[in-house]
Amino acid sequence: MKLYLDDMRPAPEGWVRVYWPDEAIALLEQGAVTDISLDHDLGDDSRGTGYDVVRWIEEAVFAQGFAPPRIVIHSANPVGRERMQRGIDAITAFSARHTLLGSEACAEGAGSCPRQAREASS
Repeated sequence: MKLYLDDMRPAPEGWVRVYWPDEAIALLEQGAVTDISLDHDLGDDSRGTGYDVVRWIEEAVFAQGFAPPRIVIHSANPVGRERMQRGIDAITAFSARHTLLGSEACAEGAGSCPRQAREASS
């Protein structure tokens, strides 16, 4: 599923639009999101911003081994965009390091391949 978080803009064709971070996070938790496009300002900061979704993904990746979707930003807010991009950069760097380490362990037959562990538990 391609997920589009925005309070004003319509979702591009083929994307599912959500208005609030909690809606996006609920769908991310289901594991079916392949791509997510984020706006920062959603009209009611008390309900959250696009950065809250980036923070959730970051925490899930670091703490739970969550496989992040492809993340893009479509926000017009330059400060919010930069803040979200820093989080995405951290997610990307962490994921790349751990994917590489997992691949090396798999190649060495160490039995600690994350994909093997997920497939075994399915």
